[in-house]
Amino acid sequence: MEELKLRIRKYEVESDGAKVEELERRCEVGPSESVFLFTDTMGDPICRIRNSPMYIMLVAEMDKELVGVIQGSIKVVTIHNHPPKDLAKVGYILGLRVSPNHRRRGIGSSLVVRLEEWFNSNDVDYAYMATEKDNIASKRIFMEKFTYTKFRTPSILVNPVNHYDLQISSNIEISRVKIEQAEYLYRRFMSSFEFFPNDIDNILRNKLSLGTFVANFKEDHFWGDFGSNGHQLPNSWAMLSVWNSGEIFKMRLGKATFSCLLYTKSWCLIDKIFPCLKLPTLPDFFNPFGFYFMYGVYHEGPFSGKLVRALCQFVHNMASKSKDENCKIIVTEVGGGRDNNNNELNHYIPHWKLLSCPEDLWCIKVLKNHQGTTTTTTNTFHELTKSPPTRALFVDPREV
Repeated sequence: MEELKLRIRKYEVESDGAKVEELERRCEVGPSESVFLFTDTMGDPICRIRNSPMYIMLVAEMDKELVGVIQGSIKVVTIHNHPPKDLAKVGYILGLRVSPNHRRRGIGSSLVVRLEEWFNSNDVDYAYMATEKDNIASKRIFMEKFTYTKFRTPSILVNPVNHYDLQISSNIEISRVKIEQAEYLYRRFMSSFEFFPNDIDNILRNKLSLGTFVANFKEDHFWGDFGSNGHQLPNSWAMLSVWNSGEIFKMRLGKATFSCLLYTKSWCLIDKIFPCLKLPTLPDFFNPFGFYFMYGVYHEGPFSGKLVRALCQFVHNMASKSKDENCKIIVTEVGGGRDNNNNELNHYIPHWKLLSCPEDLWCIKVLKNHQGTTTTTTNTFHELTKSPPTRALFVDPREV
């Protein structure tokens, strides 16, 4: 029997849009006991990379049937000890999908090879990807076949949005800062963080960014525009920004056991019958829902942890008052995990352990050695993958 020829090409909006969405639905199929989180791209399959500086989607065809896809984006970020000026060009890999009927034929590997070729043609220094630590298939293809190496295990923290406001301490003041001021604060205090995006100004100005907010104690008097133009900062303060991920795609559970469904419906029923109890709401994950993503979380001062918690409560109240009734959860990802000492934010950010992921696996690979700096590049890669994390990690909301 003649083997069908595989063709890999760029995604075309008009001819491929519906096919890619159908492929996503086919990839949802799995064992009856499994739970699958399905992404509804609302008619725009490249929505998760569209806001990146450079991006591409590749599709794989066999006999004119679309059988696989992969996405990638490119940006410049902070990587310490990387020449020049601790800045490197990195490529992010996401959305690798292969039709269930066409797996184990090398289609996924072919897509990764072609995407890495695109990275190399654009002088990318490192490629990286993120996956669940229990995703055996993903780890096998990237870590075993393509030699990607684990380098960080950040924590994904998820908190449900309740239908009532959370009470914020009366001695805490929360303000929204201007975009220019937010950029100044981020470049001043977080530009040394791993993977800090050099185009932070574009992120802050994006229509999906709902603002940057700062918190301080009212009795901690200070003057000026919160640290800009050389003005003094409060003794304790905190900041974060909010990204409306639900504006571009929704999520839902593709499958769940009967007991899980019964538990969710029962919890919602109790909350409706006894609203005075103000029970924390368990979201309805079986219908499409959106979420806010908190990024750029930073704090300084002896009591700044309380300010981080107050900012999270403020964002919760933003979501509960949002016109989008489908905003069910608030998500953030912080450089932590069980192997990182810099995970104190986990204690300050409200989250449900039931919904959260303590270890999201990030893997990285060197794509090119700079002429005359091979040793430096090798040392930088060794520091990323072998040394214990000593610096916080900045998670770009465009890659959620």
